[in-house]
Amino acid sequence: MTAKVLSGREVAAVVRGEVAERVAALADDGKTVGLATVLVGDDPASKIYVRNKHKAAERAGMLSFDYTLPADASQEQVESLIEQLNRDDQIDGMIVQLPLPGHLDGSRAVLAIDPAKDADGLHPYNLGLLVLDEPGPQPATPSGIMRILSYYEIATSGKSAVVVGRSFLVGRPIAMMLAKKGVDATVTQAHSRTPELGSLLATADIVVVAAGRPGLVNAGDVKPGAVVIDVGTNRTDDGLVGDVDFAAVAEVAGAITPVPGGVGPMTIASLLANTVAAAERSHMREG
Repeated sequence: MTAKVLSGREVAAVVRGEVAERVAALADDGKTVGLATVLVGDDPASKIYVRNKHKAAERAGMLSFDYTLPADASQEQVESLIEQLNRDDQIDGMIVQLPLPGHLDGSRAVLAIDPAKDADGLHPYNLGLLVLDEPGPQPATPSGIMRILSYYEIATSGKSAVVVGRSFLVGRPIAMMLAKKGVDATVTQAHSRTPELGSLLATADIVVVAAGRPGLVNAGDVKPGAVVIDVGTNRTDDGLVGDVDFAAVAEVAGAITPVPGGVGPMTIASLLANTVAAAERSHMREG
């Protein structure tokens, strides 16, 4: 292996430590920090994600509120619970665990969240702030990717970046973040229908893959020395794998994130950072 492995676990530990210090500072000033999750149904993967979020929140000194609705809950029940949490002064950040069961509209549920309590950074209002390059909660996974690049001092200015994936969860926001002033990468947004995808990837200094297709990117697709960020989380018979053929690409790339242990831990760390930032803004308004 020639590539440097970019450990998200290492960076996440640093971020969680920073969050814990900020939570403690608020506590010294009489302000608690609360994170709430809304889980609908009993999907095993979602239950694990929610449990891990609560563990991380509690370790950082936050209050942790876990709300679960049955799989057959109505849209009205979900949105009523969200509205209840919007009004709860103990809750500074809120997460609706996606995806919701098929009969529910996840976009409507996210829209019901108070943008000031949007720990995921996915409310349309907050995505609009991102487009305008204004401060506010930012999507957790893309924020985590940017922190990894910063932590490992990976240069972005003047670099060519290709983002594979166009979801509002990862692909679109990370493309904007990489292109923003001060980061200054030249970004191409690609997707599963991009013709000659491998040829395009081979031109990139930075590759971010968030397509949800295991093995989509292999060694022949990557420019020697490139930085490869694998956002894929695909459950297979061999366990959790990314969108990148890690073993093969690591022989070509200059740096690469593993799956698991790469971007995943940063998502939770970023949720905590968004939550404590929301608590700080709330406390400032109250003060």
